[in-house]
Amino acid sequence: MFNDKSYSLKMDKTIEVFAKELSSLRTGRANATMLDLVKVDVYGQQMPINQVGSITTPEPRMINIQVWDQNNVTLVDAAIKKSELGLNPQIDGQLIRLPIPELNEERRMELKKMIKNMGEKCKVSIRNIRREANEELKKLLKSKEIGEDEEKSFEKNVQTITDKHISIVDEKISSKEKEIMTI
Repeated sequence: MFNDKSYSLKMDKTIEVFAKELSSLRTGRANATMLDLVKVDVYGQQMPINQVGSITTPEPRMINIQVWDQNNVTLVDAAIKKSELGLNPQIDGQLIRLPIPELNEERRMELKKMIKNMGEKCKVSIRNIRREANEELKKLLKSKEIGEDEEKSFEKNVQTITDKHISIVDEKISSKEKEIMTI
């Protein structure tokens, strides 16, 4: 039997990933989640920064990373410089300071574009999940497991779920844009 809940859950997951990506975007304030997507190559594997040191935000425009192992300091530094965050780490022993510069107009526009692209990718993923669901419905109809009326009703449900998820993505995009454009 067809289960539209599983497709709804897949869409929820897609939005979760999108929200995590959004939270890692740099706004004018220091936020430890900005570093979530930065991976450091330590001990022969890619690890998130929060697994090689403790991250604190002592001031609104400063992130501190206390690296636990002295040997990893340069690796963390390199990973941050390679990321698209545009931050300039300052090393002080095992402490790495990340001053968060104010966003200029040009950078705000860049970020707005990035947010729109991320949102578009998320919407495409959601539509792909919808297509997957509709293909399953067609198979069930072909194998006579469901009737045409049931198929139409499920298709309508899947579309409703899709629309709901797309509007959530739109909300997230516009709220993040507002946050970035606020000086």
